[in-house]
Amino acid sequence: MITTSYMNGHMTESDGRGGVEANQEEPQLWHREMAVDCPGDLGARTLPVRRSAQLERIRQHQEDRRRKEEEGRNRQELDLTASIRLKKLSQNPKVGIDNPTFDPIDGPGGPLGLPPNLGAPTLLELEELLMSLKQVQHCLSDGQSQEDVELVLQLVQKTDFQKAFNIHNAVAQHMNRPSPPFPHTDRAQGLAHEVQSMVHNSQNKEGLELNTLLSSPHVQAVLLAHDCVAEQEMQLEPLTPDPCEALTQWGGETVKIVRMEKAMDIPLGATVRNDMDSVVISRIVKGGAAERSGLLHEGDEVLEINGVEIRGKDVNEVFDILAEMHGTLTFILIPSSQNKPPPIKETVVHVKAHFDYDPSDDPYVPCRELGLCFQKGDILHIISQDDPNWWQAYRDGDEDNQPLAGLVPGKSFQQQREAMKQTIEEDKEPEKSGKLWCAKKNKKKRKKLLYNVKQNDDNDSEEILTYEEMALYHQPANRKRPIALIGPPNCGQNDLRQRLLSSQPDRFGGAVPHTTRNRRDVEVSGRDYHFVSRQAFDMDATAGKFIESGEFEKNLYGTSTDSVRQLINMGKICLLCLHTQSLKTLRSSDLKPYIIFIAPPSQERLRALLTKESKNPKPEELRDIIEKAREMEQNFGHLFDAAIVNTDQDKAYQELLRLINKLDTEPQWVPSSWLR
Repeated sequence: MITTSYMNGHMTESDGRGGVEANQEEPQLWHREMAVDCPGDLGARTLPVRRSAQLERIRQHQEDRRRKEEEGRNRQELDLTASIRLKKLSQNPKVGIDNPTFDPIDGPGGPLGLPPNLGAPTLLELEELLMSLKQVQHCLSDGQSQEDVELVLQLVQKTDFQKAFNIHNAVAQHMNRPSPPFPHTDRAQGLAHEVQSMVHNSQNKEGLELNTLLSSPHVQAVLLAHDCVAEQEMQLEPLTPDPCEALTQWGGETVKIVRMEKAMDIPLGATVRNDMDSVVISRIVKGGAAERSGLLHEGDEVLEINGVEIRGKDVNEVFDILAEMHGTLTFILIPSSQNKPPPIKETVVHVKAHFDYDPSDDPYVPCRELGLCFQKGDILHIISQDDPNWWQAYRDGDEDNQPLAGLVPGKSFQQQREAMKQTIEEDKEPEKSGKLWCAKKNKKKRKKLLYNVKQNDDNDSEEILTYEEMALYHQPANRKRPIALIGPPNCGQNDLRQRLLSSQPDRFGGAVPHTTRNRRDVEVSGRDYHFVSRQAFDMDATAGKFIESGEFEKNLYGTSTDSVRQLINMGKICLLCLHTQSLKTLRSSDLKPYIIFIAPPSQERLRALLTKESKNPKPEELRDIIEKAREMEQNFGHLFDAAIVNTDQDKAYQELLRLINKLDTEPQWVPSSWLR
C-alpha cells in the first residue's frame, strides 16, 4: 500500500517496504522550519562575540581587503590640477560664446543694478495691477482689444480673484526669502573656548580684545543658541550603510560574507532548518530585512552571525541568538549550490478565501510562527508564489500591523490535501481519520451536502473550495448592482425587501417575473407579470435566461436576467429574494450582484420575533431554521458579500441600508472574472 505524507508542505510517497516515510503518520518536527526572527519584543543587547578559530583567518582576510580598498580610494581622490579638462579651462578661461547681457556691471544692489535677490519676481499690489490695465486699455486703438482688456478688468475686480491674487503674493514672497545658511559646526562654543585658551596668555592687543569678546556673557549666550539650533539642523537622518557582500576562499570552498542592517522594529524575515549539523536558510519572507537587502538566499548555509558560530546548533538556539541581535549583522555563509533564475517582480494577486485556516491546527505548515490565520470570506493579498505549496500573503486591512508576510496554503496544495482528506475519510475507520485529521461531528453529513450534487440541489458544484481571484470595483452611478437577500424561511428577508420597496420606491424596485398562467382582469402585462406561453417559458429556461424558476399549481414562474437588467437600466436598485441554488446563475451573469445573507438569531430570540408576527413555531421548527441557516452558510458562505443577524427588525433594516449605501461610496471586492 502506498502511503503519502507531507514534509514541509511537500507530498512524498513510499511503497510501504521500509524507510522513514512509510511509517510516518505525523511530520517529524526536527525537519520543520523556524522563523529566526519573528515580530515581537526583540532584545536590545548584542551577544558577546565568540570568534571561531576556523574562521578567524577569513575575518582577517576581510579586514586586510577592506584596508586595501580604503587605501585605493584614498589614492584615487580627485586631483583638480591633474584633470585634463580643468587644465584646458585654466589655460583658456574664455571658452564658448559670451553673452553680454549677463556681464557683471557694478551698480546699486549688485550686477545690472538689480537687487541681490536676482531673478525674484516683482510682486505687484492689486491697485497697481488695476492701474496698469486701465493705462493699457486707453493706449489701445482697436475696439476688440479694448473689450478684451475690459473683460480682464472685470475679472480682477471680482472678490474671488482678489483673494487668489493675495494668496499668490504671500506664497511668492515666502518662497523668495533667502534660505538660512547651513551650519558648519554645532560646537561653536567649544571652539570659542579653545581659541580663548590659545590667546589667554597673549600680550598683543588683538588677542586681549578677542579674549574679552569671547568671554562676554552675551557672546557666550549667542554661541550656545547657535549650537542648539545647529545641532537640530545637522541631525539628518543617519545614513544606513549599504548592505554589502564579499566572496573569499577558505579551505578550497567559497565563503560569502554578508553585512546588513537590522532595526529593532524590523524582523529579519528568514526561516532556517537543520540539515544534519548545518543550519540552512530555507525561506526568505517578504517584508523583512533579509528580503530588502537581497543578500540572503534560500539554500545558503549559515556558519557564523556576528562572530557566533552557528554550525551544529538547533534552529531553536539560532532563534534565541538572533532575537538578541540588532544593528549591523555580519553573516558568514556557504552560498547555495542551486542555480536560481534571476528574481522577477511579482504581481500582487488578490484572492477571497473560501475556507477557514488556522496554522496552529495544521501539522504541515513549514513554519507555524509565520502561518497566517484567516476565515472564509477574508481578502488575502498574495505577494509571492515562489513556493507553489506555501504562498506568502497579507490579510486585507492588516498590512500596517503585519510587518512580515504570512504563509498560507497554495491553491493546488490545498486541493490535493483536501482530496486526500476525503479519501482517508472514505477508506479509513472514523476513529483513525479523527486521530489524523481532527474529524468533527457530522463529517459524513457535511461531505454529502458539499459534494453530492445530484442529491442536494442547494450545493455548489465545485467540490474543493480554495481561493477566488478578486478585484476592486466601484459601481457606476447609472448602473446599480442588484441586491440579493439570502436566508432560510422566517428570517425576515422578505419583510426587509418589502420595507425598502415601500420606503423608497424611486430608488428600489423589484424585477417583474414571468409566468405561464392566464392574466387576471386587474393585472397589467409588463407591470405585474410577463405573461408568456409554456413553450416560450421552456425555451427561455433552456437558454439559461432565468435566475430561478419553479412550478406552482401547474403554472410556471421565473425571474429572468432581462427583467433585472431592465430595472437597472432605469437607474434603480433591484431587490431580489432568492434560493441558494440560484446564486450560481446570478453570479455567472453580467449583473454583478451584491449578496447579503440574512441569518437567524438565537433560538429564544427567534421565537420572540416570530411570536410578534402571530406565529407560534414549535421547538423543532426553530431548530430546523437554525440548522438550515448553518448549512447555507457552510455550503454557500463563500459567495456571500455580507451577513446580517436579524436580532431586531429595525436594526437589521438600518444595517441593510448602510451596506447598500456603502456601494455608492466605497469600492468593493468582486471576482476579477466579472471585469474581464
